[in-house]
Amino acid sequence: MADDTNPPIDTAKPLELPTLNKTLSAWQQRLLAVLEVLLCSSLPTQVLIGGVLTAIGIPARVDGEQLSLTFVLALSLTDSVVLIALMILLARAHGDSAWLLWRGHLSVTREIGAGILLVPVAVMIVALLLGSIRLFAPGLHDVPDNPLESLAAGGPAGAALFGVVAIVAGGIREELQRAFLLQRFERHLGGATTGVIVLSLAFGLGHRVQGWDAVIATGVLGLFWAIVYIRRRSSIAPIISHAGFNSIEVLRVAMGGS
Repeated sequence: MADDTNPPIDTAKPLELPTLNKTLSAWQQRLLAVLEVLLCSSLPTQVLIGGVLTAIGIPARVDGEQLSLTFVLALSLTDSVVLIALMILLARAHGDSAWLLWRGHLSVTREIGAGILLVPVAVMIVALLLGSIRLFAPGLHDVPDNPLESLAAGGPAGAALFGVVAIVAGGIREELQRAFLLQRFERHLGGATTGVIVLSLAFGLGHRVQGWDAVIATGVLGLFWAIVYIRRRSSIAPIISHAGFNSIEVLRVAMGGS
């Protein structure tokens, strides 16, 4: 049954989770946290999975130029499954509950509602940022044809499949990943503020293929969703907001929007 006595957003506190293995020294725990951040950053898993896909005959690009939707779909969904399983295993190895980390203590209904309300906020953030960049710093729009957007512009079937990627790999996996990595920073790598800044920068730079304007926009979005998580201590609202934003973007591109 939902608990209607939950604290307001500005009083949400870190979940009471056990610390990492107490038999390790402080520097060993920091090193372990760094290794876990790197392992769960998507870089090692995507390189490995991408190599396997290429080896079995699924190329990353079609005709040597355009990204392959089949490759992106297989890579993103497989990486999501692998990463979520890996984070659950690592949480259990430390005596943590990944479910508690992601679910939090607030009412699920309340968090879903908050996430829905935050979708237009995310859309407005990006619209203002990209509009300002194109007005005052147009040189940052250095990728005229976004290679990811082209995957959603190839017809209804392509848009639907890319929408699945945007929701699962973007809305769900990235927000579960963000909460897991933030916990590592909060415990051993400089605190929550350091984690929010580092992960937001990394999130933005991870979209470099889409242009520097996309780097800035996604970095600020990452900052926004990280702050939402830190204040609410639940991944539900960020997941709903992120998935909703991505869905709107896919629909915009599929309908020929600019």
